[in-house]
Amino acid sequence: MFVHYFDLALRSLRRNKVLTALMVLAIAVGIGASMTMLTVMHVLSGDPLPGRSGQLYHPQVNPTLPPRFQSGPISAMDYRSATDLWGAHRAERQALIANGSVRVNLPESGQPPLARQLLLTTSEFFPMFDVPFRYGGGWSASDETSHARVAVISAELNQRLFGGADSVGRSLRLNGSEVRIAGVLEHWRPAPRFYDVWSGRYLKGRTSSLYQAAEDVYLPIFTGLDMFAPMELPVHFCWADGTKITSMQSAPCSWISLWVQLSGTEAVRDYQRFLDGYVQQQKQAGRYQGEQTWLPDLMQWVEWNHVVPGNVRMQAWMAVAFLLICLINTMCLLLSKFLRRSGEIGVRRAMGASRRTVFAQCLVEAGVIGLAGGIVGWLLTLLGLWLVRRQPEAYADLAHLDLPMLVGTFVLAVVASLLAGVLPALRASRVPIGLQIKTL
Repeated sequence: MFVHYFDLALRSLRRNKVLTALMVLAIAVGIGASMTMLTVMHVLSGDPLPGRSGQLYHPQVNPTLPPRFQSGPISAMDYRSATDLWGAHRAERQALIANGSVRVNLPESGQPPLARQLLLTTSEFFPMFDVPFRYGGGWSASDETSHARVAVISAELNQRLFGGADSVGRSLRLNGSEVRIAGVLEHWRPAPRFYDVWSGRYLKGRTSSLYQAAEDVYLPIFTGLDMFAPMELPVHFCWADGTKITSMQSAPCSWISLWVQLSGTEAVRDYQRFLDGYVQQQKQAGRYQGEQTWLPDLMQWVEWNHVVPGNVRMQAWMAVAFLLICLINTMCLLLSKFLRRSGEIGVRRAMGASRRTVFAQCLVEAGVIGLAGGIVGWLLTLLGLWLVRRQPEAYADLAHLDLPMLVGTFVLAVVASLLAGVLPALRASRVPIGLQIKTL
């Protein structure tokens, strides 16, 4: 029966090609606009580490909470708190993280240094976040404790400095100091750059920076403290006004974060108890005033920080509203088309066709329009994403149509057209037979 309805729908649509084209175009434009922005939302709000994010947690404590941070503990810690927690080794893996910028060039190259992003971290950063390597690997724990001058660089920086060749063992100059390259990453672009989201909730209007490319230089954090002056590392805030920072290790400032890997509910509970106990211990010692702790997993942390830029959310809502307008237009066109076929429908009813049969046939016709609109809408979505990738936004190059969103394009088009066709089909099936035959 469906095949028969489908054949009747094609015949009906071919009889009035202009009206059919208008309906297909209305669906296609609405689908193209909405799926473009929904795809961008999907990319920006997705899981940056599928399969592993549920094991990664971001411990947070509150030594002394400034008035502007009254909503809870913040990500960054002072050096002592972070290293105390890290040094306790209460997690399967753990990584300290701080960021900055660095000037990079090759020894004796004579070329001006390049300004690049720097990440100071510990050796378990790479296996914990499943960071891929092209050449070599990360540094060892012994390199860490001995303050070895080793570094890992990105594939992009390796291409720029060494033409993409294996540069493991070569020397690199960072702010005038030489280090040895231990490894070169494959292209790695977590979206968002979750490990570096220290206070995205307070960075209103700047969340697009969370989608920038990953850092180009990775350095053991203790080596970095030897190499860089305090003013070269960004400080999130200090709670002792007027304090002159002479050492990042003793500064009453938040500037370093901690991530841990925990498998299983019991491991998470144990770590939470350890975190609470540490805070109480430090409060009794007079170092802490606050008692707040938080142990969000990766996706909780991403959601709490509202990492999707506000302008993307607004554009997505506007695109959905535009799709609704297109559906209303399609519904009006379908209503006009079906009611103009009252005579034909009356003859079918007089020959024994039920209201349900007429309703089903009209709904199949609406579905065929939706399928055709989905095909054109898919092409318009590809065009829309191409235009997004040309925008001067940090996340622009991430916009692409994956398989789930491709399937979603056609599902949304067909479902939308069926919804738009329900009222016209219902009206067409309920007009009295006598009135329908009189139109012949």
